[in-house]
Amino acid sequence: MASIMESCWLYLITHFSDFQLACLGSFFLHESVFFLSGLPFIYLERAGWLSKYKIQPKNNTVAAQEKCIIRLILYHLGVNLPVMIFSYPVFRYMGMQTSLPLPSWKVVMSQIAFYFVLEDFVFYWGHRILHTKWLYKHVHSVHHEYATPFGLTSEYAHPAEILFLGFATIIGPAITGPHLSTLWLWMVLRVLETVEAHCGYHFPWSLSNFLPLYGGSDFHDYHHRLLYTKSGNYSSTFTYMDRIFGTDKGYRKLKALKDEQTEYGIKVM
Repeated sequence: MASIMESCWLYLITHFSDFQLACLGSFFLHESVFFLSGLPFIYLERAGWLSKYKIQPKNNTVAAQEKCIIRLILYHLGVNLPVMIFSYPVFRYMGMQTSLPLPSWKVVMSQIAFYFVLEDFVFYWGHRILHTKWLYKHVHSVHHEYATPFGLTSEYAHPAEILFLGFATIIGPAITGPHLSTLWLWMVLRVLETVEAHCGYHFPWSLSNFLPLYGGSDFHDYHHRLLYTKSGNYSSTFTYMDRIFGTDKGYRKLKALKDEQTEYGIKVM
């Protein structure tokens, strides 16, 4: 497996420049993973398939879904791509590598673990700031236009928010200067995580059923249902920050009420 990966990487660095790989390659990878993982949830909602796993019974209109897709394309081309291009010198300065050999899995996994922990901490506080009255009204309310989220709404946000919260995602790699392959893996995992958190479905195989402290779709869906500034559940991936600072009290009360009512056959939203 290692030899295959290194052969593939050799092809990339032989046929493309570092700039092309780090900027255009990263953008292409992001768009591919984001839309391929997010689009299926639109079709699940439209077709009504797996509806028993849907967290909220309400469906988004076709017009609302199309609006999300169009805006996303504009935001990605107008904000995400330029950020990737202009941040390239920073990552090079901080030590980003593209050459062989590829880093060991121990190095990769330790860096990825660090990125997740740091991202969660920075994102939590940035997200709470966005829920202050003025910033929520003028910036973060765009993301909350979808009270019933679906996968692609994970990146539907005001351009200022994209830049502000995007800092949480890139600060870890910017500090450590990883190999580009590690940066790509981090980007893929982060995209898949946030799409899952916004998907609107809680499946028996959802990671939150198996990984302690993992938030997932049920945890974040609660955040979208409450359309006011103090909604709680501000974390991105894990739940410990909300537990430490008590910003998940409403969610935990609702979960306890659901558990109480389940035996009586009463569904609590």
